[in-house]
Amino acid sequence: MNVVIDTNVFVSSFLSLQGPPKRVIDLWKTGRVILCLSRDIIAEYVEVLARFGLAGQPELRELLDLFARRINVIFVPSPPVLPLIPDDPADEKFIACAVAARAEYVVSGDKHLLGLGAYGSIKVVTPSQFLKSFSATTE
Repeated sequence: MNVVIDTNVFVSSFLSLQGPPKRVIDLWKTGRVILCLSRDIIAEYVEVLARFGLAGQPELRELLDLFARRINVIFVPSPPVLPLIPDDPADEKFIACAVAARAEYVVSGDKHLLGLGAYGSIKVVTPSQFLKSFSATTE
């Protein structure tokens, strides 16, 4: 299953060692889902995680190593941005990546993205909603 994970889910997974965001990231790290990425998404992950004091930390190095080795990752170099979220155009990169990588889900805690609900066949859901859907499809 291909998914795009919003930056706020990654940040939450680093700040709490339990909970839905951490479990979503663990699904990716264990190869149960494939993470879809673009250059813009990686740049945002790194910038925001560094702001939270993780620059140079083993956790961020591990994350970058997984990206570089493309472990359970689909990389879309520069997907065309879709003008879907006028209130926060920076969020559009997540939908653009999902379209280009044929992802089934965008997992986010962001109200602008969640407000879409879906784009075509791509569902925009919270980490908790994703985990419920994932459990239902793997049982």
